[in-house]
Amino acid sequence: MNRFVLADPDQCIGCRTCEIACVIAHSPENPFISPDDEFHFHPRLKVIKSFGVTAPVQCRHCEDAPCANACPNGSITNADGCILINSESCIGCKTCMIACPYGAITMVPQYKDGQPVVQDGLYTNVSGRLQPKERMIASKCDLCEGVDGGPACIGKCPTQALKLVEPDLVHARVEEKRAASARQLLHMTRIPATGL
Repeated sequence: MNRFVLADPDQCIGCRTCEIACVIAHSPENPFISPDDEFHFHPRLKVIKSFGVTAPVQCRHCEDAPCANACPNGSITNADGCILINSESCIGCKTCMIACPYGAITMVPQYKDGQPVVQDGLYTNVSGRLQPKERMIASKCDLCEGVDGGPACIGKCPTQALKLVEPDLVHARVEEKRAASARQLLHMTRIPATGL
């Protein structure tokens, strides 16, 4: 089983601090001193607000990841229990985005050294003039791979609504549930035998 971040909707207040923490963790420049037109806000998770429920939606790092299985050129891989997208080889086909059962993948412009990467041979009409089109790539939670302190969203959540689910913890909880079920079943089968 892979690690993933899980949100408790009962504790989430929809403040979007997790989104800001995500952007800061993945930005080479400081957003607080960057000019507005130079900073690009592309969090790798999205806070969803609906009637009575607020919680961030992010990648669950599936064991048999549908996004990786759907990727036509192998840009999505499992690296030590974390599903990662190689932004250099991603072709922006959106197949992974469609395959994701959680809606956790978005398409964002690719940047290199703070500048948008343009797609060779593709142009867009802006006010009657053709301009080079930005290269779009898939983006999703990478558990802050390479960022000190692990997933930034967890550490910055003011209500501790986010938790990192580790395989060992899940296996321990499953074993606890199995043992409790066995004890309950054993107790139920003893009642008629003892006449209690």
